[in-house]
Amino acid sequence: MGESITEGTIINWLISEGDSFDEGEIILEVATDKVDNEVPAPASGTLVKTLFQAKDVVPVGEVIAILEVSEEVKSSNKTKASSSAVETPQKKEKAPKRPKPVQQASASTSNAFSVSNTNTFFSPLVLEIAKKQHISFEELARIPATGHEGRLRKSDVFQYIEDGRPYKFAQPVAEKDPTAYRIPQLQFDKGKGKVIEMDRMRQMIADHMVYSKHTSPHVTAYVEADLTNMVNWRNANKVAFQEKYGERLTFTPLFVEAVAKAVKDFPNINASVDGNNIIVKEDINIGMATALPSGNLIVPVVKNADTKDLKELATNVNELAGKARENKLAGDDIKGSTFTISNVGTFGSVMGTPIINQPEVAILALGIIKKRPEVIETENGDEIAIRSMMYLSLSFDHRVVDGFLGGSFVRRVADYFEQFDVNRKI
Repeated sequence: MGESITEGTIINWLISEGDSFDEGEIILEVATDKVDNEVPAPASGTLVKTLFQAKDVVPVGEVIAILEVSEEVKSSNKTKASSSAVETPQKKEKAPKRPKPVQQASASTSNAFSVSNTNTFFSPLVLEIAKKQHISFEELARIPATGHEGRLRKSDVFQYIEDGRPYKFAQPVAEKDPTAYRIPQLQFDKGKGKVIEMDRMRQMIADHMVYSKHTSPHVTAYVEADLTNMVNWRNANKVAFQEKYGERLTFTPLFVEAVAKAVKDFPNINASVDGNNIIVKEDINIGMATALPSGNLIVPVVKNADTKDLKELATNVNELAGKARENKLAGDDIKGSTFTISNVGTFGSVMGTPIINQPEVAILALGIIKKRPEVIETENGDEIAIRSMMYLSLSFDHRVVDGFLGGSFVRRVADYFEQFDVNRKI
């Protein structure tokens, strides 16, 4: 898992004690920093005992489970010398056979589109079997699954084949439901070029973004803010700030400070959805969407941002940004975000339509700060002046955040930007 990794967190066990497994089948998932690692079975056998549970943090090199290999593997290894041995029970009852999944399809419904398992993550072993048997991804999604958290297991696929593949030709029944979605049979010209396989983090980001768009109906509200006072104050005090505190004063801690204040004013924006319930978070933890050197995206988190002064915010922001550049973010650095900001202006973008960082209900994109002539009201009437302007765009989950709350919140953030105190002391 990398030379710098000293510990990992067990996400979940996909095989339970007493269950049998095949070589290559995924036994558990382990998280290190942001990357989730799938741990495959080294051989066929049975899981005798787990020594750690889900969410336990385990040092690298620690024994986490005792496995008993199958008789076939044992016989093939009789002549091999063993440098070390793990004490296992001398005799163990054969693991009970998993119950046969009950087929719910009937003669009248066997041709209808049916998704039996909601967990559409398939292990490499299952995908290899599907490839050999010419089973499509859509057909796999219809096979009843008996694995942990609805995962499809090798035995499920073989049982489905033995049952005659009842969902092989399943299609939506247009005459019964003319509004049903049908997967179009399109043949796209993908062109020619260099093929780059997604790394694990990019796959996770892709899955997370697709899941977010599928889960949350996104609506984006836009406002414009005059940052002239903030820009002038920051430019006048950044040198003195660094001399006094030893920290660079970027715009990010100023943004985090204003956003945290607005979240306190509108606490329902600091929420997540759990079924039909809305969970309004007590802590205000601001995530900062950050690009890694690899080009992937990560979201380090400023914890309890509403309780920290500017010096503390600058320290946190600089520390997290430095860790991100050096790929040294720890697991706690990227957990617990309740609201996220994305500074798309860093790359010169005028504005953006960000995708919500689940399970949050909103995300704020900050565009580039750009000088341009604006009409302002003065004691002498309307005048044209050079001002530092920015577009703010808030994407929010319309299941629980309506236009009034979303629009009021992003307007409040802009107000805090515009009403920045130019006489503020560092």
